[in-house]
Amino acid sequence: MLLRTDRISLRYGDGDTLTYAVRSISIEVPATGFFGIMGPSGSGKSSLLYLMSGLKQPTEGSVYYDNRCISTMTNRDLAMLRRNEFGFVFQQPFLLNYLTARENMLTAVNQQSGANTAADEIMSKLSILQLAERAPAHLSGGEKQRIAVARAMINRPRVIFADEPTAALDRTNGLAVMELLKSYRDEGLIIVVTHDEAMLAGADNIYHMEDGQLHHIARPAA
Repeated sequence: MLLRTDRISLRYGDGDTLTYAVRSISIEVPATGFFGIMGPSGSGKSSLLYLMSGLKQPTEGSVYYDNRCISTMTNRDLAMLRRNEFGFVFQQPFLLNYLTARENMLTAVNQQSGANTAADEIMSKLSILQLAERAPAHLSGGEKQRIAVARAMINRPRVIFADEPTAALDRTNGLAVMELLKSYRDEGLIIVVTHDEAMLAGADNIYHMEDGQLHHIARPAA
């Protein structure tokens, strides 16, 4: 398995006021595919994603990526891992307003040589090349999020983590963004957190969370 957690927890407070965002979760996910983490607001699903990606450190347990324990990595090594191996898509696309869509994508590249070509190839594959020279002010919410997805893919990461990537979009644009993400499932691993089950159509597995715990795992019908 490419990514696994061993009884990880994330708690806040001390003494008698301990609150668990994530409680003793162990899961394993392979190197490719599309996986969803579902649950209501406050269930701990985003916290679990942040622990799996190294954006947060567990207060108990360990996270392993490619047989390396990322929970004990130095901040520098962890930053390099996220930069080189992971891609991220969040609810808000966080585009820089003074850059074009293409230039926003290029802020994520690791290799400057051929970066423009790589950006254009990804945008063309995702059918958004026509947006390349537009500033964010001239993009719709759905278009901005498509650029964010393309930015997450530009380094060909082994894992893309997406936290509520469609929450700020209408149903049509949300489904379009999910199709872009799912197009990467044969090249790497996609883990999507959402409260909307419709956005996980076609997922290989869906993890259900409530009160910081995994209650069951469902394999969607074919």
